[in-house]
Amino acid sequence: MAWTAADIPAQAGRVAVVTGANSGLGYESAKALAEAGAHVVMAARNATKAQAARDAILADRPDASLELVDLDLGDLGSVRSAADAILAAHPAVDILLNNAGLMAMPEGRTTDGFETQLGVNHLGHWALTAHLLPAVLRAEAARVVTVTSTAHHMGRAIDPDNPHLEGRYQPWLAYGQAKLANYHFAIGLQQRFAAAGVRAQSLLAHPGLSNTNLQAQTVQQGGGGLAGGLSHRLATRLGMSAEEGARPQLRAATDPAARGGEFYAPRFVNTGPAVRRPVLRRVGMGQAIATLWQVSERETGVDLDVAAAAAALIG
Repeated sequence: MAWTAADIPAQAGRVAVVTGANSGLGYESAKALAEAGAHVVMAARNATKAQAARDAILADRPDASLELVDLDLGDLGSVRSAADAILAAHPAVDILLNNAGLMAMPEGRTTDGFETQLGVNHLGHWALTAHLLPAVLRAEAARVVTVTSTAHHMGRAIDPDNPHLEGRYQPWLAYGQAKLANYHFAIGLQQRFAAAGVRAQSLLAHPGLSNTNLQAQTVQQGGGGLAGGLSHRLATRLGMSAEEGARPQLRAATDPAARGGEFYAPRFVNTGPAVRRPVLRRVGMGQAIATLWQVSERETGVDLDVAAAAAALIG
């Protein structure tokens, strides 16, 4: 039988942080985790939409344990503040679901001057994960799940000399780069968890073609050109529901049989039940991951050193 949210084991006593929890895949993930008994930190940029999402979940499940935290992944100051609020309330974080993202936006810059898609989809999540690392490592068996896309196949590894694609920006090129960065980040994080001998695990997921507001936002912002409009029409007419699209990331986050380094996605690439898919390793991926770490630390000024964080907890 196909895996659904009904297969999520009891999550009572566990803390889950979901980015972009106000709509789409993030909303469905927050709802499913709360229904399974987790305390869900709904981290989102739009406070009004986040409150409406919380109210909608509570209308269906009055006993749901939900908490709102303001998080703008395009602003490292906001990321730091959100992480501080989470750490102050929760010494341990059992699930960190790096879900929020943008697709094929017109060229722009974040508060910190990063290319918008790289800044929001990867660098913001990089900083959030790094700041929350002590709480992740304190959990009994935490999982960090990072959401990528089939677009990572068209992405190129980060160029350390031009990570923000200055002078060569194209909306889909930038999206592919950001989603490949998500892919490399999840794999690299698992490598560092394993090397440090910690219990935390990093997994990867993608939702396939799902009918969420992602494509609509691309069109509304004037990004993606003809391909953006086509993507929106395909998602509307042929895409899975947001509930179905969230299943791979929920399975990665909660399936007791899932293991660090695994990749969960629709069976038929962009549609179908949530299953484990092979992690395709391109030639040079090890160097690409090492470069991603160097560039991410340099751009954000935030180190993500698992071994040091683990040693600090012991000390």
